[in-house]
Amino acid sequence: MTQLGRIEKTPSSSASGHLARFAAGLRFEDIPAPVLERAKLHILDALGCGLASNAYGFAGRVVAGAAAHGEIGRCRVIGRAERLPVRDAALVNGVLLHGLDFDDTHLGSIVHPTAACLPVALSFGELLKAHGSALLTAYAAGMETAIRIGLVVKGGFHHVGFHATGVVAHFSSALVAAKLLGLDAAQIMASQGIAASTASGVQVFLEEGAWTKRLHPGWAAVAGITAARLAAHGFVAPSRPLEGKFGLLETHLQAHAGEADIGAVAAGLGQTWHLADTAMKPYPVCHFIHGCADAAIALHAELGGEEITAVEALLPQPTLHIVAEPAAQKQCPTSDYEAKFSTQFVVATCLLKGGFGLPDLQPEALADPRVLALAARVSCGIDPDTAFPTYFSGGVTVTTRSGRKLTRHVRVNSGAGEYRLQQDGVIAKFLASASLALPREQAEQIVEAVLTLETISAEQLMQLLSLEDKN
Repeated sequence: MTQLGRIEKTPSSSASGHLARFAAGLRFEDIPAPVLERAKLHILDALGCGLASNAYGFAGRVVAGAAAHGEIGRCRVIGRAERLPVRDAALVNGVLLHGLDFDDTHLGSIVHPTAACLPVALSFGELLKAHGSALLTAYAAGMETAIRIGLVVKGGFHHVGFHATGVVAHFSSALVAAKLLGLDAAQIMASQGIAASTASGVQVFLEEGAWTKRLHPGWAAVAGITAARLAAHGFVAPSRPLEGKFGLLETHLQAHAGEADIGAVAAGLGQTWHLADTAMKPYPVCHFIHGCADAAIALHAELGGEEITAVEALLPQPTLHIVAEPAAQKQCPTSDYEAKFSTQFVVATCLLKGGFGLPDLQPEALADPRVLALAARVSCGIDPDTAFPTYFSGGVTVTTRSGRKLTRHVRVNSGAGEYRLQQDGVIAKFLASASLALPREQAEQIVEAVLTLETISAEQLMQLLSLEDKN
C-alpha cells in the first residue's frame, strides 16, 4: 500500500483527526440556534473593524503591496474597490479585520478567533460562490478549531514570544478552506498537517509598534487556502501536527510543552461551543488592558476634575511584559499600535476623558500633553485578585492632590461574561466603525445581510462590503 493510500484512510485519533471528523460531519442544521446567533454577531463585529481599518494608513499600504504584481482577480476587499486574486484578497481582508485590534478575543485561549478564520470564509467563499449557510458552517468549525488549540496551550505561546492568533490561525484557516471545498475528514486532517509547517507569528512587533501583528491572520489565510488545495490533490501531510514528535507543541512551546493539555481539543467537541463564550471588545486596545480601562472610566466619574498626582494600575502578572513594560516606552507611545499595548496611555486617557475609542488613537490624541503627562505618572503592578485567564481583570488606584485615594477593581471586564455585548450593542459598534468607510444606508444593508446570512451568498455579502469600482 502506498503512503498516499495510508494517508487517505480514516483520520487518526490525533487532535487534528478529531477536528477533521468534527468539521467534515458538521452541517448547518447542527449548529444550535443561540450559537448561530452569536456567530452572526461576531462576523458583524469583525466586519465593522475591517471597514474602519480603511481610515488608517496601513490599509492603503497593504493593498498596494498585495496588488503590486498587477494581477486583477475576482475577489473583493472589505471597504474598497480593488479586486484581487483569492489569496491576495484573503491576505488583505485578514489585515483589515485584525488591523485595529478591535476584533473579538476568546479569553481562555487568548486568541482572536474570528480574525483567525473569517478572512478565508469571506474570500474563498466568494471565489467558490458558497452559500451563506456554508460560510457560517465553515466559520463555526474554524472558530472552534482556533479556540480549542488556544486552550491546549493555556496562553503558552505568548510566554515564549509567539502571537497565539498568528499560530493557530493557520490551522483554523486550513480547516475552513477545506470545509468550503467539501473535503473529507482525511483531507481536512491533511490540510492541518500541511498548515503546521507554516504556523508562526513572532511578537517582536511589541518592541517598536511594528505592523506585523496585523499581518498574521491574513498570512494564515494565504497558508490555509494553499494547504487545503494541496490536500485536495493528495499532498502527503503529517497526521499529528500538534502533539507529534517535533510537532507544534514541542517546537513552539519548548520548555512549556509539558504544560499543554491536548485533551482540550476533543473535550465536548460538537456539544460545547466555545464560540459562544468569545468576548467582543468595547475598546480598540489590547484585551489585557480592558479591566483597567473599565476601572479608570468608573473613577473618572468620581474625580470631578480633581488633579491626579499618582496612578497605580494592576494587571494579571503574565500580561505585564506585553502591555506595561518597558515602562518608559509605554508611557510615551509614538504610534497608534504602541498606544494599544500601553496600559499607561490607555488608563490615563480613560481617567481624563471617561472613555476610549478609535479617535483616541489618532495622531493628535497620541500627542495630547495632558494624557502624556498623566501616563508618565502611571505605575503598573501585579493584580493579586485577578480572575485571569477566565476574565481580564484589572484595578486602578488614583491619588489626588488633595490626598484622596480612589480605588476601583473590575473582576469581569466589559464585553465578557455577563457583560458581553448583545445584539443592539454589536450593531451600534458596527455602525460607528462602518461610518469611517461607508454611507449609513450601505452599512445598514450589511447589518441586515449578516443577520440573515443563511439566505444569501458569500458573493452577495462581499458585494455589499466593497466599494464600486469606478475605473
